[in-house]
Amino acid sequence: MSVTVETLENLERKVVLSLPWSEINAETDKRLQQTQRRVKIDGFRPGKAPMKMVESMYGAGVQNDVMNERAQKAFYDIAVSEDLRVAGMPRFEGVDEQDDKEAFKVAAIFEVFPEVTVGDLSAQEVEKVTAEVGDAEIDKTIEILRQQRTRFNHVEREAQNGDRVIIDFEGKIDGTPFEGGASQNYPFVLGNGQMLPEFEAGVLGLKAGESKDVEVNFPEDYHGKDVAGKTAVFTITLTNVSEATLPEVDEQFAKALGIADGDVAKMREEVKKNVSREVARRTAEQTKEAAMEALLKATEIQLPKSLVAEEAARLAAEMKQNFVNQGMADAANLDLPADMFNEQAERRVALGLILAKLVEENKLEPTEEQIKGVVSEFADSYEDPQEVMDWYFADQQRLQGPTSLAIEANVVDFVLGKAKVNEKALSFDEVMGAQA
Repeated sequence: MSVTVETLENLERKVVLSLPWSEINAETDKRLQQTQRRVKIDGFRPGKAPMKMVESMYGAGVQNDVMNERAQKAFYDIAVSEDLRVAGMPRFEGVDEQDDKEAFKVAAIFEVFPEVTVGDLSAQEVEKVTAEVGDAEIDKTIEILRQQRTRFNHVEREAQNGDRVIIDFEGKIDGTPFEGGASQNYPFVLGNGQMLPEFEAGVLGLKAGESKDVEVNFPEDYHGKDVAGKTAVFTITLTNVSEATLPEVDEQFAKALGIADGDVAKMREEVKKNVSREVARRTAEQTKEAAMEALLKATEIQLPKSLVAEEAARLAAEMKQNFVNQGMADAANLDLPADMFNEQAERRVALGLILAKLVEENKLEPTEEQIKGVVSEFADSYEDPQEVMDWYFADQQRLQGPTSLAIEANVVDFVLGKAKVNEKALSFDEVMGAQA
């Protein structure tokens, strides 16, 4: 049977399906008979309700289900026979011209995948990011680890920057207390910028038991709208001063970081390995983003609206679930419009289509060794790497993530081999301060 595929707008297509009434009616009758046997209708024993009553109550719904199923099957058969590259789910619409008494006509409207031609990458510039990890970076990381293990010991002296202080305070605006302007036994570390500068300056130099009135000007853009741009007077009473004490970099410190024998040299090597792995991951991520951007710039592509809508809905659901996992109040009832994610969804769909074409044309599928290498990198940060490796390779589905990462790495290498590459060396702080 010949099939006419009509081109509508952009990637949208239409085919008209003919669903034989004989098949629809036969299947509808069969299901109504099944319904009659199990349905419970007041005034009749189960299975004894008259068929005419069953038909009047359930006939339209059953027939509609049958027609939907027949339409979907007919569309699937045509898609296979005509080798249609269908993107997303079709929608079905009625046809006005019902000129065949033997069949019901319905239109299937759908989108097809676009033809993708990757553009000329030689004209694109890609920034390849690098960073060094040396002794200075290791020292800086160890200092951060020391600060994370800071202990505070009570001292009898004036409060200094770096001390943890405990205070009682009450704030008033024009002599009137305001919501959120008072607290008891409130701890914070002086000099860390946790409080407004004028507030911290008022605490600096106080001793336990001393009080002071401090005038504080709230900025115009202060997060508390009720006090933004206003001046408050806080009565502050200092109740405790504790001095920060950092651990020495010694055997005990090394043991606390997981070095069983407390060897400080081993600890430094372990820190270097972990930091180098994280720096490599972050720089590779930045380079990958630059390579992906080059692919997007080089390639013009039409996007199936259905795929973009599906991806936007998925992103919205993902963010909602993140809010739920974080314990956000009433997050389960949050209604996030999918439109918020359209731009991100378009980028993801476009890259998915471009990468699929690029990998196919240039045979960029990863080898088993490459996939194993990605898994090995994951596993290396765990106490028992082999156990992690075994877990991944015990189920092929678990390897989907590592396989995708290996494909992306091959794509990045391919792009770097074609585009104009500008190497940029970043400092350790720039890399570690970047979002990753």
